[in-house]
Amino acid sequence: MGPGDTPLLSIRDLSKRFGATLALDGIDLKVSAGEIHALVGHNGSGKSTLIKILAGFHHPDPGGAVTVEGSALTFGSAAASRRAGLRFVHQDLGLVHTLSAVENLALGVGFETGLLGRIHWGVERRSARLRMRDLGYAIDAAAPVGELTASERTGIAIARALHHAQHARVLVVDEPTAMLPRHEVETLFEAIRRVRQSGVGVIYVSHRLDEVFAIADRVTVLRDGRRVGTFSVGELDEQRVVELMAGGEPLMSRSDTGEAARGDRLLSVSRLSGTVLNDVSFQAHAGEVLGVAGLTGSGRDELLPLLFGARERPGGVVKVDGVTLPRAEPSAAIAAGMALVPSDRHRDGSVTTLTVRENLMLTDLRRHTARLGALRRDRERAEGRKWAASLDIRPADPDAPFTTLSGGNQQKVVLAKWLRLRPRVLLLDEPTQGVDVHAKAIIHHLAREIASTGAAVIIASSDDEELCECCDRVLVLRDGQLAGELQREEIDPHNLAHLQLAAAG
Repeated sequence: MGPGDTPLLSIRDLSKRFGATLALDGIDLKVSAGEIHALVGHNGSGKSTLIKILAGFHHPDPGGAVTVEGSALTFGSAAASRRAGLRFVHQDLGLVHTLSAVENLALGVGFETGLLGRIHWGVERRSARLRMRDLGYAIDAAAPVGELTASERTGIAIARALHHAQHARVLVVDEPTAMLPRHEVETLFEAIRRVRQSGVGVIYVSHRLDEVFAIADRVTVLRDGRRVGTFSVGELDEQRVVELMAGGEPLMSRSDTGEAARGDRLLSVSRLSGTVLNDVSFQAHAGEVLGVAGLTGSGRDELLPLLFGARERPGGVVKVDGVTLPRAEPSAAIAAGMALVPSDRHRDGSVTTLTVRENLMLTDLRRHTARLGALRRDRERAEGRKWAASLDIRPADPDAPFTTLSGGNQQKVVLAKWLRLRPRVLLLDEPTQGVDVHAKAIIHHLAREIASTGAAVIIASSDDEELCECCDRVLVLRDGQLAGELQREEIDPHNLAHLQLAAAG
């Protein structure tokens, strides 16, 4: 098994059905003391369902069993899960950014108090600093969490999960690097390694396979709710993991789709400025996929919202096909043929309380509206089924609640709602953040396919491999300005890193 050969966590024949959907099918899994055990699979493979069962959120179907150090886990109770020694750090972290590290560490467990219920702030601050130092972080425990780095915020979530660490047996971290800049990943890895050194078992859930090979001892692959297998990292390489996750399905790459000839200029940006961006100018042409790279704070994350008018532009001119766009009118951008898939699909890209069909139709409700204003839901469902088949959205049910879809399938819905407008300029902001390898390949293929029809596609991404895979050109931002431009044959991780990190001037 793992490093300690001690099965802290044992999962046997665990299944879970939601209506007609079998989300988990007889899963077996063991995690040892001091082991980092990676859990990988497509969105929809069953990872989230398994974690929610362990956390007490879901009841499994009858017949399965989970034990922690030989004792049976009581299902359906978060308190029982915690008593058993299971700890969780979810992708959204659950932090309050306006509160300090001290206050966030106390959420759910309370403060140390004295007479009359007075909080011992000195004790709490010292405890917070010590707990963070044990994970390798040196932070200002009194500073608002929103002022800390992304890695430090993740560290706080880990420290909070390990409150009363002597009782912790297994720590589950779900996509801990999804929102981290690449240069902060190793800091987080060091914190996780410190956790495993204390004898705690770690389940590490990630879509980033390079990270899995960098930190894990063993890897369990899930596909369609089943366990494909468990392997030591030495038995695998990335290509083999992809094959196991995809079930032998060929994944599409840039070379599969060829290269569309670059055509007329569709987008013209002159002297664009924002909160960070300052005097940035560039063009995008029909038939090309243009990438935008840059570290956190470079201005990369505000570029596409500024172009679309989702943020007001303090300065600069944006033209689509010669038409000048207003500074803060997304409706004018849409009318000119521009579409934006935002980086946060839940906050900005969807209405999570609606169905898949209703989310798909948001960009153009009139298409299936009768004369007196009634919606023709049968036509909406037919179009929904068409997009589900085209983008491999699972489940392919237009009336399924949006929240029941996995992250990758939700992203496909957000993309499809814009593709139905046939945009001339498609803006993709972190389009594959938090999606699995197969969904990522589908989105990359779609980007090139859309460009081949004569559109201009712009991908802003913190994932250098994504830019290398997809793009004909890459613009690199640094300190709010254009640091350089790479042509297709120049795009590689070394050149991207050099331009992003090199000192200005």
